[in-house]
Amino acid sequence: MRFGKIDYLNLLPFEVFMRKYPAPSYCKLFYNKKKSYPAKLNIEFLFNRIDAGFISSITAMRAQNERFRVFDVGICAKKEVKSVICIKDDLGNDYQSATSNALLKVLGLQGRVLIGDRALRYVLDSSTNKQDYIDMCLFWVEKERIPFVFGRLCARKHKEFFCKVALLFAKSHVKIPHYIIDEYSKKSGVSKEDILEYLNLLTYKIDKKTKIGLYRFYRKARILGVKSPKRF
Repeated sequence: MRFGKIDYLNLLPFEVFMRKYPAPSYCKLFYNKKKSYPAKLNIEFLFNRIDAGFISSITAMRAQNERFRVFDVGICAKKEVKSVICIKDDLGNDYQSATSNALLKVLGLQGRVLIGDRALRYVLDSSTNKQDYIDMCLFWVEKERIPFVFGRLCARKHKEFFCKVALLFAKSHVKIPHYIIDEYSKKSGVSKEDILEYLNLLTYKIDKKTKIGLYRFYRKARILGVKSPKRF
């Protein structure tokens, strides 16, 4: 049971949830081994090197063609997100991203995409001026009046198991122990207070309204000819 883990702060609640979830020991062992950034895990998933994981939304669009299952749990935001930004005075995609690179085109923005903990540190840096960057999720919400989904839980194998995981996680209210916050604060370089504030910006249940936002993103991406990651 090979689970691919996005090694960012945004999935810390799921990390805590999985530590408590009664999964087989070999699943938890592999969960802590196969971790990387989203674009890398997209390829690992498409090439069947992992069975499940939080896959970029633009890749989850291929569920029907690639014959994998998507669940109504993901990395979502209803306003600003702080960890997906467009730096104005620069140009380029983020090699760690797939969905955010596509979102830049959908939004018609010019700049350099930066995601994850690196983006969060950039935003929180005292030397950063708010006029230097655009929070891409906030820009989307102000334009479309609907939440955005950056990643989605997907599975190729053990689909029933991950269906149960998704249902329970969507209903749960995860309380993160202080020692784990301390651990991730040292690892990420983000203060404990900022981590908690950041996590409050995120939601994980893909409800009806959030799903409409996801499909609207897909439609706009298709119209612009934005391609989702694929094996060949």
